[in-house]
Amino acid sequence: MVIESLLSPSTTITVTDASIKNNVATSISHTHIPNRPLSRTIHHSAFVTSTEAELFAIRCGINQASSVYNISKIIIVTDSTHVARKIFDPSSHPCQIHMVAILGELCLFFSKNSANSIEFWECPSRLNWHLHKAINHESKASNPTPIFPCKTSWDYSKKTECNDILQNWKMTFQALDGKGQHFLNLLDDKLNDIEPSYVKEGPWLQSFGHSNGLYACASRAITNYTLIGKYRLRFFPRKEFKCPCGLYPIES
Repeated sequence: MVIESLLSPSTTITVTDASIKNNVATSISHTHIPNRPLSRTIHHSAFVTSTEAELFAIRCGINQASSVYNISKIIIVTDSTHVARKIFDPSSHPCQIHMVAILGELCLFFSKNSANSIEFWECPSRLNWHLHKAINHESKASNPTPIFPCKTSWDYSKKTECNDILQNWKMTFQALDGKGQHFLNLLDDKLNDIEPSYVKEGPWLQSFGHSNGLYACASRAITNYTLIGKYRLRFFPRKEFKCPCGLYPIES
């Protein structure tokens, strides 16, 4: 299917990727245009989040692809479709400057022909697809150093503040006597502490899905309830919750 798309004279395939080293983000896009040399864009930004860097790479790719004459279909290949969804998110968020720019490009693209279309393909890095593998290697190989003073994005400031809070939280609960009775250590399958993450919108709760027992313990810790008498009394008030023998009080 990819080969057929590449052979189609009216379709472009744009592969995007981004990486961050030493607080400097590298956003890269490769636009594959039929019968033309590879079109590359590369951009460096300091003190931005990976989401902002990925979205800017997509923005550059769409800009390159939509400006090509006689192109009716744009395919964006990325390992971050969750970032691409922000383009069509009408709510208020820090990436709106990129969203407005991208929608402006797409508006012009669709106004040329109502039959024009754009697709977003998810391509995780682990698949090692040759087109995405090449751009992933290039983005990680880049190691720029900021020379001039750089502004800090709002999202990056928020991330820094949250990281500081997490660090203080670790120090506070380092001693066992500071944890209290509702504290639970969550460990992943490699026995490392599970922490909130900013990667792909931070779906960190899935990290303990490898263990049913840990998942049950985490659910109890988060809801402060377990499937005992007191839980049933609150959520199922019309059902019998006492021990069948009638000799023991409600469990708590």
